[in-house]
Amino acid sequence: MAASQPLTLAEFFAQPRPLKLIVTDMDGTLTQRGKFTAALLSGLERLQAAGWPVIIVTGRSAGWVSGLIHYLPIAGAMAENGGVYFSAPSTAELLSPIPDLVHHRRQLGEVFAQIQHQWPDLQASQDNPWRQTDWTFDIGSRSPQDLKGLQVACQRLGWGFTYSTVQCHIYPLGQSKAAGVQKILPHHFPSLSATEVLTIGDSPNDESLFDPQVFPHSLGVANVLDYWERLAYRPAGVTASPAVEGFLEITERLLGHLPPAPIAATPRD
Repeated sequence: MAASQPLTLAEFFAQPRPLKLIVTDMDGTLTQRGKFTAALLSGLERLQAAGWPVIIVTGRSAGWVSGLIHYLPIAGAMAENGGVYFSAPSTAELLSPIPDLVHHRRQLGEVFAQIQHQWPDLQASQDNPWRQTDWTFDIGSRSPQDLKGLQVACQRLGWGFTYSTVQCHIYPLGQSKAAGVQKILPHHFPSLSATEVLTIGDSPNDESLFDPQVFPHSLGVANVLDYWERLAYRPAGVTASPAVEGFLEITERLLGHLPPAPIAATPRD
């Protein structure tokens, strides 16, 4: 775990960075009190006009995320923390190797029931019927100790566990935002490598996007500091402002400091 303080945006962009693709978390990163703002939509439109493709990578359900690609000026949207990818409306790509989704959903429900024995107040999230690869329950006001205990319990049962500002997730081992991005790059952005991706996030389920061995160019919006001591991987730089205002700080830096990216997403055959 890096012990150094994160760079400011000025320090981060003072270094040469061959960036061509933006991969960003959504809740707590693109939102303000849980909502999109007019300023965000304007920022995304400006990035698109300048040639910057943006991929949203979120823990939200596949059913929920399928609409993002239709309504927002983005190149793609990834659901369930790397489980499902949408490059166009109604074109879901399953990124986790799950041969039988019905059996998989049954297994996830059974795992949740088992951990409920130890934490009987857990409440399954209402979006589970629209999920494919993971199972969620509301995070509520869980303490760091509770969250660590839930992680250990899931790992003992052979499953992964993570959480965001919104939900806790039970998922297949090996599934992560970073793994999902690595899978889509060769198919949708074949001319790019992970070293040309700027990753942005705010919470523990974004941790894999901060791994410098995979993505050397990462930023957190200021509210990531709320989780700083819990992160095994930390972003290289942090914005001055939290949430969407922090993302818009990054947008201004990209549009004012770097040339537009001369690439576009390549649809998968």
